[in-house]
Amino acid sequence: MFKKVMIKDDERGLLFKKGSYIKHLQPGVYRHSSFSDDTVILQNVGKRFGVPNKELNLFLQDEKLVHELVVVDVKDYEYVLHFEDGKFASMLTAGQYAFWNVMKKHTFIHVDIRSPEVSAEVERSLLGKLQGYIQTFEVSSHESGILFYNNVFQRELRPGRYFFWKGPTSVQVKTIDLRQQQLDMTGQEMMTEDKVTLRLNFVCQYKVVDPLKSIGIKSFEDQVYILLQLILREYVGTLKLDDLLRMKQEIAVFVLSRLNEQKEHYGVQFISSGLKDIILPGDIKEIMNTVLLAEKKAQANLITRREETASTRSLLNTAKLMDENGTLYRLKELEFLEKICEKIGTISLTGGGNLLEQLNSLLSVKAGEK
Repeated sequence: MFKKVMIKDDERGLLFKKGSYIKHLQPGVYRHSSFSDDTVILQNVGKRFGVPNKELNLFLQDEKLVHELVVVDVKDYEYVLHFEDGKFASMLTAGQYAFWNVMKKHTFIHVDIRSPEVSAEVERSLLGKLQGYIQTFEVSSHESGILFYNNVFQRELRPGRYFFWKGPTSVQVKTIDLRQQQLDMTGQEMMTEDKVTLRLNFVCQYKVVDPLKSIGIKSFEDQVYILLQLILREYVGTLKLDDLLRMKQEIAVFVLSRLNEQKEHYGVQFISSGLKDIILPGDIKEIMNTVLLAEKKAQANLITRREETASTRSLLNTAKLMDENGTLYRLKELEFLEKICEKIGTISLTGGGNLLEQLNSLLSVKAGEK
């Protein structure tokens, strides 16, 4: 009695005797005695070579078998991209693998993940299939990226998308916003030279021009805020309240100049600054309002006296002209008579003659009396 084993064209056989590997078998028909201890394990040449519970090295001693295999050894610090006939098939991690090279062509790309950045050799269209093995960082158009491996600075990254292998090297990308930014100081209490405590609302605009310097400063925004605070204290502390209120337009120029003295250290450019508000204590505000009211009243009285003086001077000049010119005097009389007539409803005159003659007579009498 015989056992018949048929091996197809897309198969290979592995002959074992009493559990030990003997050789591999090509396609064909094989007969073994039913009483023999021979067994044949069939392998599909379209799939990866492997025998359950058997080490690969056991079969690599067979030179004829090895001739039909391609063996790849993946180190602990490697990933290997496996391609079949030029198409991506799988990602191989640390270990030893064998593939039949009978019906398909197998190629491999070895990646050393100790250098974690994904090289241009790896087609970017494949990265979607490798999500479990890569990490992605994006740097926006208004940002600059700082790349670190194991917390050690590597280089500055321009805007774009970057891919790194997950592995023994820790990758960090810190982004710095390069757009113009605003720092607001609200309700900051300060004391003037004459011991008046007031509050300031101040603002300044800046932008980062050297990301490496700015990222090297811990709590960057807090330190810029403290710098602004110290400069304002320096300015306000040397002025009395009245001087500060009078020179408040100059504070922005002074602060901006002092800030830009430190721009190289912080890696920024300070663009502008400005004082928004000076908030006085309640009692000081009342005193200031009283002083202001008194000043305005004094100005009003001065203007009134000035206008009265001008009016008197005008009347004096008019009187002199009328005294020197009779015709002007007569015209002035007619002007006043016209104003009187506008304000009364009825004029009654006695005697002969018409109205015009009687008015003329009245004016002639007054002129004669003069």
